[in-house]
Amino acid sequence: MPKFNLVHDMAEIKLVEVRRFMVDCLKAAGAPESEAQAHADLLMHADTVGHYSHGLNRLEFYINDINNGTCIPDKKPEILKDVGATAWVDGHDALGATVGNFCMKLAIQKAKQFGVGWVAAKSCNHFGMAGYWALLAEREDLIGMAFTNTSPVMVPTRSTQSALGTNPLSVAVPAIGGDKLVVDMATTSVSMGKIECQFNKEEPLPPGWALGPDGKPTTDPKAALTAGKLMPLGGEERTSGYKGYALSAMVEMFTSGLSGSKMTHQIRNWALDLQDPLSLGQSFAAINPDFFAPGFKDRVTDCLSFWRNLEAADPSLPILAPGDKEHKIGEATLAKGTVNYPRKQVEAMDILAKKIGVKPLRR
Repeated sequence: MPKFNLVHDMAEIKLVEVRRFMVDCLKAAGAPESEAQAHADLLMHADTVGHYSHGLNRLEFYINDINNGTCIPDKKPEILKDVGATAWVDGHDALGATVGNFCMKLAIQKAKQFGVGWVAAKSCNHFGMAGYWALLAEREDLIGMAFTNTSPVMVPTRSTQSALGTNPLSVAVPAIGGDKLVVDMATTSVSMGKIECQFNKEEPLPPGWALGPDGKPTTDPKAALTAGKLMPLGGEERTSGYKGYALSAMVEMFTSGLSGSKMTHQIRNWALDLQDPLSLGQSFAAINPDFFAPGFKDRVTDCLSFWRNLEAADPSLPILAPGDKEHKIGEATLAKGTVNYPRKQVEAMDILAKKIGVKPLRR
C-alpha cells in the first residue's frame, strides 16, 4: 500500500504501477487487453504531463460506464460515410481511446492523401485529454486537431442555467527537431476534473472558476461540485467570459453539429450512478503542411523561438510557448518514474480495487 507524505498528504507511486492498476481495472470490467492498454496510455499521458484531472482521477467513471452498460469496451467504431477528405463514424459507445485511435488514424490517412482529413463521430464516450489525439497527428508531421462536446456544465454569459459543456479544443503543430506547439484547453475556465482535484486536496477554488447552487461565483469546491455550473473561459461578462461561451458554441457545431450526436443540452451529467449512454459528438482533424507553402516547420520554429526569448516581466518566470509546461513536466515525471496523488484519490482507488477484485495500488 502507498505511504503518505504527512506534510502534503500525498502518495508517491511508480508510473509502471499506476499503469498496471489502470489496465487491471479496465480488464476486470470487461475491456479486451488491447483496448485496456490503449485507454491506459490515454490516462497515463494526462498524469505524466500534470493534468491529473484526466488521468487516474477519471478511471472510476470509465469503469462504472462499462458496468452500467453505457460504454461497451469490446465494440469497434464503424464508418457510416466516407467521401474524399471526410468521414462520418459511429463510435458504438466504445471506449474513448478505441474511438479516438480509430478516428484520428483515419484523419491522418486522409491528410496524407488529400492534404486535409476530418472525421466526425457520434455515439462516443469521454476521450480524455483532447491534446492526446492532436499529438498523434503531430508525430506524423501533420497539424492535429480534436474536439468534443461534454455534459452540460457551462453557464453561458448572462444565464443561470448550464447549457454547454467544457467543450475542449486542441491543436498540435510540428516544428523542427521534435519541437512543437500544443494548445489543449477547455472552453470553460477549467474542467470539472480540476474542481474535483481541488476538492481532493481540500483547497479553495480561484475566483472565476465556478458558480455555487445560488448561481453566484464561489470558491468552495464542494459547492461548485454540487451545483455543477462552470463559468466560461474568461469568467464574468466584464472579463470577456462571452468569448469562452462563443468558443464552446463553435466546438458544439464541430461535434454534435457534424456528427449528429446529442447536443450538449441533451446529454446527461457524467456521474457514477447514471445509466444512459453519453452519446457525445467528436471531431478529429489532420492537416498536411506539405500541401501548402514550403518551409512550414521553419516558420513554426521561428515563432516558438521568438516567443520564448521575449523579455520576461519576472526573470524567474521565463516565457513559455503553448505546450511547453506540459512537455517539461512530462520529461521530469518520466525521469523520476513516479507520480504523486492526493490521499483521498488513492483511498478511492483502494475502494474501487476491492469492489472489482484487483490488486490495489502499491508503492
